[in-house]
Amino acid sequence: MTRRPKLADKVIEALRQRIDDGELKPGDRLPTEPALVESFGVSRTVVREAIAALAADGRVEARQGSGVFVLAPAEDRLTILVPEAHDRLTTVLNVLELRTAIEVEAAALAARRRSGAQEAAIREAFAAFEAAMRTGGGTAPADFAFHLAIAAATNNPLYPQSLETLGNRTIPRDFLAAIAGDAIHGPAYLARIHEEHAAILAAIAAGDAEGATAAMRAHLSRSRDRYQMLLQAHLARAGGADGPRAATEGARARARAN
Repeated sequence: MTRRPKLADKVIEALRQRIDDGELKPGDRLPTEPALVESFGVSRTVVREAIAALAADGRVEARQGSGVFVLAPAEDRLTILVPEAHDRLTTVLNVLELRTAIEVEAAALAARRRSGAQEAAIREAFAAFEAAMRTGGGTAPADFAFHLAIAAATNNPLYPQSLETLGNRTIPRDFLAAIAGDAIHGPAYLARIHEEHAAILAAIAAGDAEGATAAMRAHLSRSRDRYQMLLQAHLARAGGADGPRAATEGARARARAN
């Protein structure tokens, strides 16, 4: 049975088409959230999910206090930030290392500084992830929205800007689908992610900065461990074909684990 497109999918496709057709040019600001709600006849949650998905794809960028702007087509920004972007699994580990440096502190600041509206945005993204799990839809946009909402709740614009710069590589499931398949898309994997998100949300909602720090660190560390296992399995399958390269990447994976 074919899954009916979600409302967010329709908004995403319509906005993407406007960008591709040049109706919305690089540097243009998207219509405001209320204007998009009225234009598409959908809820604010649907609009936010669509914007988060487009941001994750690197098509738009949210700038705190200014709006959402169309990005110019360019070489993938992560390729510039991470020289080893040709090796997808290694890239994911590099990104997770960077995210840990950013997001562990962001979770603590969010617990201390969040406003009621910002906490509500984190809860909305958490609920969107849960809904996507139930319906079998893609969870990556909601996952990205969850982490982005926490970064925004620091009330320091550089935190969300850092995640927006990483774009769709922030949540690597779609990036690695061809390599890992159900290992990072199956129900058991997503349930673990959901439980980890729940612990982060609970600590932030309780204003527990130390608990939020611990929960975010555990979440990103476990993600790192999962992808390290995938990398090691990938290198094992490659066997001796890659020679010194495989040995080097294996050593890097082991170094990260220590």
